[in-house]
Amino acid sequence: MSGVWMYAQDSGYTSRQSLVGFTVEAADGTIGHVDRQQDQPGMQHLVVDTGVWVFGKSILIPAGAVAGIDTETRTVKVSGTREEIKAAPQFTTDSETADHRYLSAVCNYYHSLRRPLAP
Repeated sequence: MSGVWMYAQDSGYTSRQSLVGFTVEAADGTIGHVDRQQDQPGMQHLVVDTGVWVFGKSILIPAGAVAGIDTETRTVKVSGTREEIKAAPQFTTDSETADHRYLSAVCNYYHSLRRPLAP
């Protein structure tokens, strides 16, 4: 399960790099902004504040879904479309990041997307 929870080597991520405040973009538009991130090895992910796009909710995006990081424009590009990201298992509270069933559901969902993720 850990592959989806790590940044791909070609994503542009550097160790301990803060992405908080970066704009998050899917293939077809903006999703929101990085509200917080987890850099624990094997559990790396972003919590994205979607603003009004998804009724003011946050979305958990595993690091393996990050396709690229542009530090100049402060943008994180993720694999998938806005609808694919929106259809991911719902994130409601940080305690879910310790729930094995929730994490497995997120992992399985992102692995099921057509675009390749980190192995």
